[in-house]
Amino acid sequence: MSIQIYHNPRCSKSRATLALLEANGHAPEVIEYLKTPPDARTIRELVEKLGIKSHELLRKGESEYQSLALQDPTDEQVVDAIVKHPILLQRPIVVAGDRAAIGRPPEAVLDILS
Repeated sequence: MSIQIYHNPRCSKSRATLALLEANGHAPEVIEYLKTPPDARTIRELVEKLGIKSHELLRKGESEYQSLALQDPTDEQVVDAIVKHPILLQRPIVVAGDRAAIGRPPEAVLDILS
């Protein structure tokens, strides 16, 4: 099974999640999403695999969240905002097959790997 991690190396939770995956014998494909932002289709797939509402994918503490007035966004507004401002993407996200998990806490990703 291939595993991907949407990773920000400056984020301590993202680094901890990557280290946890590696410590458990996994060698995930590391996607530095700030350098290689996901497209709209990928964001929709992440929402589906995570089993969440699209607005739960947003990092509400980012200044872009406030400036874009995303307090009650539609699904398309969320997708568009993340495409244009990938810093808004919740992190880290680990994808394994048709399942995904947000690594907050890092151990949360272990459930999708068994």
